[in-house]
Order: sequence, then structure tokens, then C-alpha cells
Amino acid sequence: MDADRECENLATLDTIIKETQKRCEAVMDTIESLANLSLSCKRTLTRLVQSELAFLSRLSSTTKSEPSVCLNIGHIESVVHILQQPNISGVSRVCKTIGLQNTTSKHAHVDIVCTFEGNPVWFIVSDRNPKYISWYGQQESPRNKGLRDRIQLLLEVAHNSVALKPFSIIFFFSNGLDRFTLDKFLTEFEPVDLKSKFSNFDFSFSKELEGEWIDILARSYQQALVLEIKVNCPQMDKNQLPFIKPSNTNLTGSFGDLISQITSSNNGNDGKTDVGIINFDTTALVATVSGISNGGTQKLLDTPDGELKARFKGNTEFVINQVLSEIENPIHVDILKAISGRKCVMCESVCAEFKELVLMCGGVNEKLRAEQLIKVVVVVPDCPSGRMMSLPTTRKLGLKNKIVFGTGDYWRAPTLTANMGFVRAVSQTGMSLFTFEHRPRALTGD
Repeated sequence: MDADRECENLATLDTIIKETQKRCEAVMDTIESLANLSLSCKRTLTRLVQSELAFLSRLSSTTKSEPSVCLNIGHIESVVHILQQPNISGVSRVCKTIGLQNTTSKHAHVDIVCTFEGNPVWFIVSDRNPKYISWYGQQESPRNKGLRDRIQLLLEVAHNSVALKPFSIIFFFSNGLDRFTLDKFLTEFEPVDLKSKFSNFDFSFSKELEGEWIDILARSYQQALVLEIKVNCPQMDKNQLPFIKPSNTNLTGSFGDLISQITSSNNGNDGKTDVGIINFDTTALVATVSGISNGGTQKLLDTPDGELKARFKGNTEFVINQVLSEIENPIHVDILKAISGRKCVMCESVCAEFKELVLMCGGVNEKLRAEQLIKVVVVVPDCPSGRMMSLPTTRKLGLKNKIVFGTGDYWRAPTLTANMGFVRAVSQTGMSLFTFEHRPRALTGD
């Protein structure tokens, strides 16, 4: 009888191992398909999956293992599920430990550091069976802390962080919580239920086979709980931004559409209590008024090579590539999408730099467009966020850019930019940053 039971257990274990290996392979493929995830974050997740595969390999070589084994693939699946949500951006860290400054004694595991609906947040993910999630933990075992102690530690670390300080901590329990634990959570920490802001609770992981994606694993997160705890970040009164008087000029073309949209957005909040904002950096302003973006592509293509090289020097190829990009994808279309429903602002430093660039390099038409643009984009004081200014000033993290992007961060607004070098440098520090990328355009002297 014992031998029969052992054979049955081994057969069950073999089935578990094979199914879990398929799940690992599917998750690995999904990780690779996440276009907005940095290579560093992909490597971290991939290492976790590979560690799971290695564990399964060791397990399969064990002759007397029970089928009740502890697997981590469900946790990784849940993390990847969150990363696929459309309102997640600026992911800077996954599955990392964040410690208190000036001490090594306290640290907390955070599954995702990112931007959620414009705010910097931490995600804590649990795929455990609710019956194994204890509120109080075991007092006699310091290592086996309950959920309450974990939440308090996370809040302590969050409150004392600077560059990585989140607006809130979001807890994702993929299998929910039992009634007692949920009631305690709701009573002691008063979290906000965010489940309605998440999509695709019937979820599948896919694997590419012979050029086609085939679903090989389906999961349901219908029982999931998504709870948010705010971290005492000050609220920005976005409605205090000044209004802009509508422009009386009858501008035509896509630039005219942009000016009309900016004016409408800056004055059309209709009493809303939460007005979206978008922060223009200098590259975005230049791209908006550039001759390349405003009907000058054919003229530049018809210009003799010698004249182009005399005008643009070593940047000739750079400009021509922008011309070809504009013909294929007009940038005003992308900017219109980005600013839709948002007040458009720029900080004082950007305004001054933009005026100087246009004065030195802009042509007559570019200068006229710049004047119109400056009239309708709200100029706000330089007010970089504390977390941005806490980053060290280096060659890649220049003070000027910290002020520009930090002002957007202060208003919890995306910065519209082509300066992805700075964005990557910020991400490498572990700090999440809310940005919208646009393709660069140069002033042409038009």
C-alpha cells in the first residue's frame, strides 16, 4: 500500500512539474513581449522564472518528493499581469528590496515601482491562498510576520524614502483575503478599493508557436482584491493654474488645430475637481513650431545637398531623418493625442530656453509660431519635486533637466519629451517618472 501511494504521489508530482514548466515558459514569452519594460526589469523577472525552472528540475530528480510543493510561479504571473495594465507606466524596479535610509536593519520587499494614473506608486503582490495570510502572524517567530506588520513596515519605509517615495502603496491579492483579515485591513488602514480601475480579470498567458500566439494558460483574477493606502503626499490643487485668454488669430493647418486644442483644454475644465496636466519640455515646444512639422518637408527634400550641409553642418542626416519620419507620421497628430483633455504647462526655465533657441535658430515663420505657442501654454514657476531634487546631479542627471522634469513631477503630470536619455538615467536610479515620448524635430530656419 505504501509503495502504491508513493507511486501515485510521484505521478501527481510529475504532472505538477510539467504544468508548472509550461507556465514558466509562457510567462517568459510574455515578459519578452512587454515593450515598455526596461531590459533591467526584464532580466530581473527572467532570473526569477529561471530560478523556478531550476527548482523544478531539481524536484523532478528527487525520488521521494510529495506533491505539496511550494511554487512561486503564481506570484510572477500576477506581477506580469499588473505590468500589462494600460494605466501602468514608468516601471523602474520589479521585485526589489527598498531599505530605510542610513540603516540596514529595516527594509521592505516591493514588487513593482512605477507610475499609476500619473502618481508614483509601489505595488505589493500576493498570490497566496487566503487561509495562509495571517493578520497578526506568529509572535514567537520574528521571521513569520503577519500582514499587519508588513503593511506598517512598508509605510515606514515609504514615509522615510525620498527619491522613491510613493504617492500610495497598492496591494494586489490575486486570490483575495479571508473575511477576518479583510475586515482588519479595512478598519485599521482604510484603503481605497481600486479593482474597478483594473482590466482583464480573465487572463491568459500565451506562447509563440510556429509564428502564431497560442493561449496555453488561462487564469482568472475575478477574486482579486486591489487595495490602495495613501502615503500622506500633499494634494496638488490643479485648478489653481491660471486660465489663458483664447487666441484671436485664425490659424490654419495642424498647428492651428494644436493651438485651438491647447486653448480649449486650458480653459475648459468645466468645474472638474481633478484637471489633467501635461508638462512641455523644450524639445516638445521646438517640435511643435519646427518647419519640419509645419509643411516644410518637401521644401527640405528639394534643397540641394550642398545647401543642406552648409545650413545644418553635421546635423544634416539627423534633419533628413526627421523629415522622413514626419512624412510617415506627422508629429502634430501625436501631440494632439497626448494633450487631449489636459492643461498644457511649461516651467519658467523651459520658457526662457525656448525663447533663446528660437531667437538664435528659428526662421521667420518658426518665430511667429513660437509667439503663438507661448501665448497659450501656461507658464508655471520652477518647482521641482523633492524626490527629483534628491537625486545626485551628474552629467546624465543635469540640474536643468531635474528642474524641468521635477516640475512636471511636482504637479504629478507627464512631461512631453524627446529627451529619453534623461528618462533612462532617472529610471536607473530606481525612481519612476511619468513621461510621454515624442519624436524629435529640429528648428530649420524656416
